[in-house]
Parts: sequence; structure tokens; C-alpha cells
Amino acid sequence: MKILIFFILLFHIPHINADEIYNLIKIPNLEIYKLKSDNNIRYLSAKGNFIIGVNNNITCNKVNIKKLNSKFPVIEKNLNRYKSNFLNKIKLKYIVFCENLFLSEINTGGIANNKNRTLILDINFNQKYFERMIHHEIFHMIQKSHANFFDEKKFSSLNKTSFNYTKCSTCSNRLNLDLYENTKGFLTEYSKSIPSEDMAEIFSFLMTDKNIIKEKIKNDKILSNKVNFIKFGLAKIDKNIL
Repeated sequence: MKILIFFILLFHIPHINADEIYNLIKIPNLEIYKLKSDNNIRYLSAKGNFIIGVNNNITCNKVNIKKLNSKFPVIEKNLNRYKSNFLNKIKLKYIVFCENLFLSEINTGGIANNKNRTLILDINFNQKYFERMIHHEIFHMIQKSHANFFDEKKFSSLNKTSFNYTKCSTCSNRLNLDLYENTKGFLTEYSKSIPSEDMAEIFSFLMTDKNIIKEKIKNDKILSNKVNFIKFGLAKIDKNIL
């Protein structure tokens, strides 16, 4: 009965102390930003700095509420493209806002945690890539929830046999997010880091600018095969996502 009462309070009283959510998502120093949304996402913001993760390898700072208020309409517009049914399928319920997010000392726009149904977003992330970054991180939630639809070995086999990804995204210097003029199978330098990042980059462009994808795949068979691979996997989850 106590557990039931806790969940009722958590999801229906907007002024609840969000520190209580720590038991659910294991991130300290949070407060409620917005509980009610069209797709049932719960938005939380960092009221203080936090350190989490394996060996405390994830750090982020307190959010400036005025800055968040100015960016939130863009964030919500992008996240509202995902219906609650789809978000349930990819196990996403909580969005955590903070500033200057680092993973293993590398500045990153977001971190997806499928286990805790949480996505951390850095509202300070480069504005040039900000909207793409949101969908990029959403894809990580998608892949982690449906890894069998996005098998990395099968995806990697679409590349030239001479190409090799790096061992990990955090140990790679392939970090640039600018769109290649001549793609040759990859949209950005970051696409060349590891298979999951390659897939996430493609998905981010599919969600923000399909025309770029349509143009690039005209003369890029490898990229075209990769796009079709991702579309095929997505259709198994939700035929209307794109």
C-alpha cells in the first residue's frame, strides 16, 4: 500500500520533492521541471551538480532555469514527435536536464539509460547540433530496448571490408558532428566511431532532415543500405515513427 501511495504522489502531485525519485533513477540533486506532457514524459532538472556512473565517470552541473525555460519549447517540440506508446516500447519515461555533461571526461550531449528509463540531456550542448542530438540519444534508447532489430555485426557488414570502427566511442578521436559533403557511407566523422553511433547519427538526420538523407543516398549505396537497415528495424517497433 505504501508503494502504491508513493507512485500516485510521484506522478500526480507537481510539487513533490524529486529527491524521492532517486530510488527510481539513481540520480541525486533533482527537482521536478514538468510532470504532465502529451506523451507522459516526466521532465526533471538538476538543482545541484551530480556525479554518477561506473567509477563516477558521469558528471553534470546544476541547470540554469531561465536558460532551460528558453530552450524547453524546442526540446518538447522534438520529443512530442514520439507518442507515449512508442516511448513505452523503448522504455523511456524520464528526461533529466543539466549543464556541461561529461562521460569519461568527454563532453557529450546526452546519456541514455535504458535500465532506469532515463535520458540525461545537456542544455548547453552546441546549438548547431542540439535538435539532432536529442534524436541521436533517443536512438540509443531504441537500440538498447530492441538490440535484435539493430544487430551491430549485420550493420557493420554493410561497410567496405577495409573499414574498421574504433573499440569504443569514448576512446575515439572521431568526434566531429558536421555533415560530410562526400559521405562515402558515413554522414559524419562521429559515425565512424562505433556501429551504434553510426546508426544513431543516421536516425538523427532521418528525424530532423529527411531531405538530406534522400539526397545523400542517391550516389551512396553503402549509406542507402544502412538507412534501409535502420528503417526496417524501426518499422518492427512502430511503422509510423518516421
